Amino acid sequence: IILYSSSLRYLYKMSLAVSLRRALLALLSGAIFILTVLYWNQGATKTQAYNEALERPHSHRDGSAFPIPVEKSWTYKCESDRCLRVSHHGKSGKRVSFISCSMTCGDINIWPHPTHKFLLSPHTHSFSVEDVQLQVDTSHREVRKQLQLAFDWFLKDLRQIQRLDYAGSAAEPAVSESSSKLRRHVDSESPAASLFGATFGVKQAGDLASVQVKISVHKSGDVNFSLDNDESYQLTSNTDGHRLLVEITANSYFGARHGLSTLQQLIWFDDEDRLLHTYANSKIKDAPKFRYRGLMLDTSRHFFSIEAIKRTIVAMGLSKLNRFHWHLTDAQSFPYISRHYPELAEHGAYSESETYTEQDVREVAEFAKIYGVQVIPEIDAPAHAGNGWDWGPKRGMGELAMCINQQPWSFYCGEPPCGQLNPKNNHTYLILQRLYEELLQQTGPTDLFHLGGDEVNLDCWAQYFNDTDLRGLWCDFMLQAMARLKLANNGVAPKYVAVWSSALTNTKCLPHSQFAVQVWGGSTWQENYDLLDNGYNVIFSHVDAWYLDCGFGSWRATGDAACAPYRTWQNVYKHRPWERMRLDKKHRKQVLGGEACMWTEQVDENQLDNRLWPRSAALAERLWTDPSDDHDIDIVPPDVFRRISLFRNRLVELGIRAEALFPKYCAQNPGECI
Repeated sequence: IILYSSSLRYLYKMSLAVSLRRALLALLSGAIFILTVLYWNQGATKTQAYNEALERPHSHRDGSAFPIPVEKSWTYKCESDRCLRVSHHGKSGKRVSFISCSMTCGDINIWPHPTHKFLLSPHTHSFSVEDVQLQVDTSHREVRKQLQLAFDWFLKDLRQIQRLDYAGSAAEPAVSESSSKLRRHVDSESPAASLFGATFGVKQAGDLASVQVKISVHKSGDVNFSLDNDESYQLTSNTDGHRLLVEITANSYFGARHGLSTLQQLIWFDDEDRLLHTYANSKIKDAPKFRYRGLMLDTSRHFFSIEAIKRTIVAMGLSKLNRFHWHLTDAQSFPYISRHYPELAEHGAYSESETYTEQDVREVAEFAKIYGVQVIPEIDAPAHAGNGWDWGPKRGMGELAMCINQQPWSFYCGEPPCGQLNPKNNHTYLILQRLYEELLQQTGPTDLFHLGGDEVNLDCWAQYFNDTDLRGLWCDFMLQAMARLKLANNGVAPKYVAVWSSALTNTKCLPHSQFAVQVWGGSTWQENYDLLDNGYNVIFSHVDAWYLDCGFGSWRATGDAACAPYRTWQNVYKHRPWERMRLDKKHRKQVLGGEACMWTEQVDENQLDNRLWPRSAALAERLWTDPSDDHDIDIVPPDVFRRISLFRNRLVELGIRAEALFPKYCAQNPGECI
């Protein structure tokens, strides 16, 4: 019995020891887990932000990291409509982020500035993108479809702004129609909850249970682009308990889409609570001053991917530019693969991978419509057409073009390589007709189409047609191209057929009732006045203000080969040719709008974003708002600096590598550097 009792005590002690070891092992595992979690989240719990920076090698920056860093060291306070930076080192209490201060201090901080009235509440609410819901109020089926697509991309952009599933690019939507109905709420707000939430992807709830966006379009069911589109809208928001009710009312899809762009800019991400914020109440009434607000990209001198073009369109939509002028081809290359004449790309593209298919063009056009942007393709003719047009004799179609790559180039064209279409070959016109037909099918019905028509070199044609009135030949070519465009458009000529300004447009051989002129010459040139006096509608693209490729030096060993100087965003913003020319009411009506041009001799995909933005945004406000300007010719008001700086940051949030405007110190301290 004694032996049995001793054995029991021994076994009990052994089992107790095993239990203790297991308990200690479990505690140790738990401690290791907690330490691991703390280590992973040390950036969220450290009060000394610079310690983390010292631990991280600068040469190995994470490419997927969000491009705007959190500034835990500073808090901001509003004084005299300016945000003042104050040190927050080692201090307790809530930090006010720069963006939250900027959005609640001073004038409305959206771009372009509304043209009519606006009212914003000083009070704000917080929420998450999952709290946002859509209600569409329209009887027009196509309008409803477009608004649902636009709202999906609106949510996708909000996800990126809130830094959810950040991928660093604006490529494909991470949301569907069901996403607009999804809401997620987390009640815990403790530091521990925040810590584990950051680790396991659980999101804190804001003070709003839902943000309900109602979009109403009753008047027009048209989703096709026209210079007569009503782009006005009204936006109101009101708080009802824990709900924010937002209503966008417009007469057309296009006005409603601009309302969504404004709503996006009334929302910001606060890195203190990691939630989206917006105003408790707001009211905005807005409409553009000019109908045509364009941006041109040349994809012949350098090729640009569909992703880069889409990224450009995203920025256009946010800034309310509404016409993407796609200069598809030129003498350098012919990247478009035609269904009827694939030989053009076979002989003219830089490579098989640097081409655009019909599906590519259609995809860009459909994507652009989601952002309220029309795609206007251009096949420049008769000049600026060389490589890609040299296969005619092999097909029994004769010489389609002349002077292709001819030397010395300075005798036969404005820049190498040379090339000009054959105005006396009917096959040339048939090919143009088929190209117009394809592009119209891919980009949709339109009341505006661009034929090109600039910089014809008469000496090139003189080698072949020295017994002909060469200016008359040029005029005949453009009229023939116009007739072929009409056939391609089911027998209906677009209301506006655009051509570049040139010596031809001064001859008055093109009827002003059918042709509009894109004026690219200097803003002080006499042609500006002559074209208006001759009755033409015009689109201004003055080289001395709105050519964004200027100022980067010569790209050739001889000759000028470049315009100069660099056009700053202030140059773009301050340019008001209709005021400088002192146009009367009649001539003012002939100004359809303006367009910034990006010729790409010295630009490829690596520089595209920072060459375009935020300078193109400066054009956007000039054409949307056209604010009065009583300042000196080179002076921009401090408020404009403040708003465009914040808009530039919004572009960066969306993965657009916009150019810096000034040192970051100046951005953090508004008004101090101006």
